[in-house]
Amino acid sequence: MNKLPSVSIITPSLNQGSFLEQSIQSVLGQQYPNLELIIIDGGSDDNSIEIIKKYEKHIAYWVSETDRGQSDAINKGLRIASGDIVNWLNADDYYEPDTLQKVTAQFSDDQVNVVCGRGKVVTEQGGFIQFSRGTDVYPGNLAKTIGWARIDQPETFFRRNVLEQTGLLNADLHYVMDKAWWINYLLLFRLDGVRMFEEVLVNFRLHDASKTVSQSECFARETDALFLHLAEQNYLETEAKGIREFTDTHEPKDLNNLITESLDLPLVKQVLHYYLLHRADEFYFQHQREKAKTCLSIIDSSLLAAEERSLYQKLKTRCRWVPVPLVKLMRK
Repeated sequence: MNKLPSVSIITPSLNQGSFLEQSIQSVLGQQYPNLELIIIDGGSDDNSIEIIKKYEKHIAYWVSETDRGQSDAINKGLRIASGDIVNWLNADDYYEPDTLQKVTAQFSDDQVNVVCGRGKVVTEQGGFIQFSRGTDVYPGNLAKTIGWARIDQPETFFRRNVLEQTGLLNADLHYVMDKAWWINYLLLFRLDGVRMFEEVLVNFRLHDASKTVSQSECFARETDALFLHLAEQNYLETEAKGIREFTDTHEPKDLNNLITESLDLPLVKQVLHYYLLHRADEFYFQHQREKAKTCLSIIDSSLLAAEERSLYQKLKTRCRWVPVPLVKLMRK
């Protein structure tokens, strides 16, 4: 019988005492025999340390000290993690039973580098809201998968040996560090080795203090900064200029070495045009027609697949001819 692969789960936490115990119990309750639980606390002043100490004998490593934020905390865990398979679980989220058994079974295929399941979105009290659709992967269309990058991180697990090549998270990103990590993986390894399956693995909690709820606009700004950097790094000035025109981000970020070097330039150009289409669609739905027009004016539709060319033409027509009041009425 083959030995079960080792699994490292990193839990970053700061003043999440009201949720932390459930998160820890969901990891330890997996009864997975080859588990490494790492908890990186950012210096909590609530009851978090008391909770951690309650389970200390089952925790491979923990520390409580100030850090630069969530990305920095996760990086501390990544440096320590020794498991064959790695992921992080935020302190306000929790696993479904048998998640690790289901995930490691998918990794029994040596060609699999990433396993993407699905999750449940739940309320602060754990009430069901909806199922997530899982990390977005468009088979046969790498450029769209990168340009429209959306990762459901809690239910996306990686082999540690590929993470050694993608590197640590960028500590200057506080909202889309997982998206940047995912993009870097795709640029290095493409869609090879990505395994999708339908099992529900994680409960993703929405509450008033969660970044997803309280700081949602910051995700778009950091994503713009990420793709702007990708354009500038590859000297694609037309695309970079266009992103600068519509982006709301003016935050200086150290994004050097964020994305791997030695890229396929035609692929990067195609990625950026998919991203511009994605942003045009978002702006149109937000009734920001001028920003949508800015994106559309840059896009070379020949770089898009047929379905996205159809969306491009539809957005161009609607931005030009359909009155905003009618658009709002159509969406009610």
